[in-house]
Amino acid sequence: MATIRVQQADFDIGAELAAVSAGRTDIGGIGCFVGTVRGDGGDRAIAAMLLEHYPGMTERAMARIAAQAEQRWALLGCTLIHRVGRLTPGETIVCVLAAAAHRQAALDATAFLIDWLKTRAPFWKKEIFTDGGEVWVEAHATDEDSAARWDENTP
Repeated sequence: MATIRVQQADFDIGAELAAVSAGRTDIGGIGCFVGTVRGDGGDRAIAAMLLEHYPGMTERAMARIAAQAEQRWALLGCTLIHRVGRLTPGETIVCVLAAAAHRQAALDATAFLIDWLKTRAPFWKKEIFTDGGEVWVEAHATDEDSAARWDENTP
């Protein structure tokens, strides 16, 4: 069963790694992705990012994504943590951990989880610039392309 959390508070990646593998001797590898807030918004500097979600719906979507990864790669542990609220450059946004018996399964599952989390979980991001401007972040075609590679119908 995956650990799923949406929270304002930061997380301790060391504690999360320890928790996903606690008491297990059958894990051969843990894939890990930690996302952070960038300070560069292209041609404008970012002062902060505001992340919003749909409570209840977001956690259910994350649980479905984790269940698909657990089934596809026979994961032995899985953690998805996504922060919400106002975050500043350098702060962590997301943690994805996938534990498996073998390295490749852990790495593939981690890539799948972050790709699908970015495109299929209901989060909204607003960039707040140092010049006082704000803009809601639009979906990127590159994120959709990355997620599409995991579609079972894609050749």
